[in-house]
Amino acid sequence: MPANYARYLIGTQRTAESNRELGFVLAFVAGAINAGGFLAVKQYTSHVTGLVSSLADNLALGQMGLVVDTAVGVLSFLLGAMCCAIMVNFARRRQLSSEYALPLLLEAALILCFGLLGAQLSTFEGLLIPFTVVLLCFIMGLQNAIATKLSNAVIRTTHMTGIVTDLGIELGKLIYWNHNPDHPLKVRADRKRMAVLAGLLLAFTTGGIAGAYGFKQAGYGFTVPLALMLAVLALVPTVDDLLRSRKAGS
Repeated sequence: MPANYARYLIGTQRTAESNRELGFVLAFVAGAINAGGFLAVKQYTSHVTGLVSSLADNLALGQMGLVVDTAVGVLSFLLGAMCCAIMVNFARRRQLSSEYALPLLLEAALILCFGLLGAQLSTFEGLLIPFTVVLLCFIMGLQNAIATKLSNAVIRTTHMTGIVTDLGIELGKLIYWNHNPDHPLKVRADRKRMAVLAGLLLAFTTGGIAGAYGFKQAGYGFTVPLALMLAVLALVPTVDDLLRSRKAGS
């Protein structure tokens, strides 16, 4: 049953339900990594908006070192999204079951890398901050692209600006007074969409709380359960491909 659920959640055959449930998982992970990463290096890395604003501010203030650091963070996010697209299209051309599992497996490995190396680099602040920012921005770009690709841009998991905006729009429709219920342009809220948006926001928030407390209590070790959870999900379709390849070669 767990293996079948992993295939349902991360397999190539996508449904609105599997997209929603995987979106909740990824939003939780993004919230945890974003909050834990902030406690590590005092910088949020899950969205590019703040990075670009920081770049502009530092440029205006003439702090070119910080400009370079921020530009590298934006580039890392971009490269993470590019890496996801390459991996997904590589698997898709070969009709692999691990189309979305491969980038998710890479994300798990990188989160584990952050946890293991972060503790080692914590005594060297000059290395810790640039390494952590680059790595976490890459992870967030990778994850955001995974959710975007598998849901056809319906679900985003690393930043909540669009989620809260869309939720606000639907709430506005919900409370709109249709004084003429027979009007052809009657305003209706999409309650199913509202539930998905609220779930993503709740998952990200819960993940952020868990990540902050986890980092406070366990340090970089808080990343290990997150990495293992993603790895377990991603390994099932990957192993399916390996077994299928072995059978075809025998």
